[in-house]
Amino acid sequence: MNTHFNSASKQQKLLRNPVKRVLLITLGAVLLAFDMNTFVHAGGLIPGGFTGLVLLIQECVHRFFGKQVPFSVLLILLNAVPAALSFKFIGKWYSILSCLMIVLSGVLTDFMPALFTEFLQLHDALLSAVFGGLLNAVAVALCLFAGATSGGTDFIAIFISERYAKDAWNYIFMGNCVILVFAALLFSVDAALYSIIFQFTTTSALKALYHGYQQVTLFIITNKPDDVYQLIRDKTHHGATEFRGMGKYKMTEHVMLYSVVSASESRSLLSEIKTIDPDAFVNVLKTERIDGKFYKPPKD
Repeated sequence: MNTHFNSASKQQKLLRNPVKRVLLITLGAVLLAFDMNTFVHAGGLIPGGFTGLVLLIQECVHRFFGKQVPFSVLLILLNAVPAALSFKFIGKWYSILSCLMIVLSGVLTDFMPALFTEFLQLHDALLSAVFGGLLNAVAVALCLFAGATSGGTDFIAIFISERYAKDAWNYIFMGNCVILVFAALLFSVDAALYSIIFQFTTTSALKALYHGYQQVTLFIITNKPDDVYQLIRDKTHHGATEFRGMGKYKMTEHVMLYSVVSASESRSLLSEIKTIDPDAFVNVLKTERIDGKFYKPPKD
């Protein structure tokens, strides 16, 4: 995995550069619009979240009223209330940059020149689902690296997480299932099933590209617990719990530190722990869920 994307310090440095953040969001919006006008359109796919809902509304209006509603208009209207809540409760710059992503991706989807999209109209729905999902994940990851979101259900999930310390992803998954049911009724069962592959590919690729929302548990056996704890506290703002025990192999006393940190911080943290104590033994475990207080860096 590219260490550039796993370095928390580089991530924080990037978030302090507004020009780079805007450039990343612009590139993400271009890729998202390109994905919509090529892979998604060619495969008749329905992405999850508000994007899929917009496509469903467009299809309903076209079928029952014979009208064409611009993609950007519906996308902006649906995101208006979640964006307002995000601006008030999550972060101003985070919300402003997310709105920039929403507006740019919506407008580009409507007005991207056919010159850039007509040559990539696949006739295989499975290829469209797989490669469309990969491109969608790259676009969303660029947005996340810039400290923003592509909008829609992300606004809702983060708002509920920040405000009420609850996980909303199960409810969002249920909402996506409802969208896919309507997609099966309006389009075809095939389109809905290929859309599941699209969403699965996006989720899997995004987990590999972006680790900001993942946590790992560290068990660190060290002879320099105070220095290692100081490093963890200064670098990640997380705490640690100290345990004392006996190493049975050499019958010597050891100290073990237990700490949970962001996965994006772990690689550089492990390297610095080894610098402090070359003999440290570290066990890294993937953390599925945390109940309790866990430091999250501010969005702005």
